[in-house]
Amino acid sequence: MDMRAITSAWVRGWTASRGTPAAVDQPWGYRIDVGLPRHVLRHVLPAPDADTVGALCERLTEPYSWLKVMADAEEVAPWITKGWTIPDDPGFMMVKRLDPGVRPAPPEGYARTVEVRDGVVRVRILAPDGTLAARGQIAPTGATAVADQIETDAAHRRRGLGANVMLTLEAAAAQAGAATGVLSATTDGRQLYGALGWEYRGPLTGIVRGEV
Repeated sequence: MDMRAITSAWVRGWTASRGTPAAVDQPWGYRIDVGLPRHVLRHVLPAPDADTVGALCERLTEPYSWLKVMADAEEVAPWITKGWTIPDDPGFMMVKRLDPGVRPAPPEGYARTVEVRDGVVRVRILAPDGTLAARGQIAPTGATAVADQIETDAAHRRRGLGANVMLTLEAAAAQAGAATGVLSATTDGRQLYGALGWEYRGPLTGIVRGEV
């Protein structure tokens, strides 16, 4: 998959995972009306350039409008205008061929639940005391599936819970018909996903419009 195909798959899966309206095609990529107080909308640009990013920054004046661009922060920073910042850690677009047979056993001493709601697979791992130790979800949308919101509680890290969540999600998405997984990783997450066979395909930078 090239970056445009990866971005398209990511947008479809992300909107399904987050329950937002479907993305609207734009000449530069996609617009998603997210509707959250600190994330009003996002424009996704698979092939950004200085003129397009600069024009969007000038046109979008509503606070907490976001641009998600497939380029390094160092490249993007000179393109943005006053009122916009790059607040996030670097993002990394990653892909993986999914295997329906890799679902592991629940971690020893923990309980795992798998639920499908509105087409989105949600995995939760509970600690012995019943508190949430790790979670994640994946949204299959045909041949691809987007993993999203993978989290492990700080008190339960380095016990393989994140890997267990991911492998469980991957198998469920493959069983639902998806062949390729797509995700956006943080700096910390990239190491976990790389160890599980996910391949880096390109950078992702978030840009946000601040309050006036």
